[in-house]
Amino acid sequence: MIRVLLVDDQPLLRSGFRALLDMEDDIEVVAEAGDGQEGLALVREHLPDIALIDIRMPVLDGIEVTRRIAADPALSGVHVVILTNYGLDEYVFDALRAGAAGFLVKDIVPEDFLHAVRVAARGDALLAPSITRKLISRYVTQPLDTGAGPGLKELTNREREAVALVAQGLSNNQIADRMVISPMTAKTHVNRAMVKLRVRDRAQLVVLAYESGLVTPRSR
Repeated sequence: MIRVLLVDDQPLLRSGFRALLDMEDDIEVVAEAGDGQEGLALVREHLPDIALIDIRMPVLDGIEVTRRIAADPALSGVHVVILTNYGLDEYVFDALRAGAAGFLVKDIVPEDFLHAVRVAARGDALLAPSITRKLISRYVTQPLDTGAGPGLKELTNREREAVALVAQGLSNNQIADRMVISPMTAKTHVNRAMVKLRVRDRAQLVVLAYESGLVTPRSR
């Protein structure tokens, strides 16, 4: 059972998300909150698998709530998925840098929303739904040479290559095709990179790849 917490200051939207999630046999909404401070308290109380958090809220905004969740070792099992009305705006990398595992716009179709929740529970939220692949393609370009990024020196060349492909929004299967290896080997490269770099999930790999220069921001 995937345990979900909803945090949004719009009651109607919150009710809509809850109704959609409650219809699924493998998903349980454990609590909901109308502001960031209440949401953070409920995260600590319920320890959900997924916290769906609005990016702009009173008291504490979604980025600050995410930052506090990511900084608390007791909440390491909580995957934050940021919700927004505003599409691919300047808050995207702030949210990911704060520790968010995913980023969804609120007009996402129900099927993609439910898929995103399930993928988030596996730790792949940022890269699985189609909306998030569009997000990544807007902000990053092709990788530089595989030696780029002083923060990535612990990685092998193949691991750096896999991280660069993660940052382009590719799944393990797509990485395997690009690198001409098996999906299991691709997953191994990604997981080893995450362990060596001490990151929570694939979202943090994207941020690290972006900030280290392994991939570069797309000019606007």
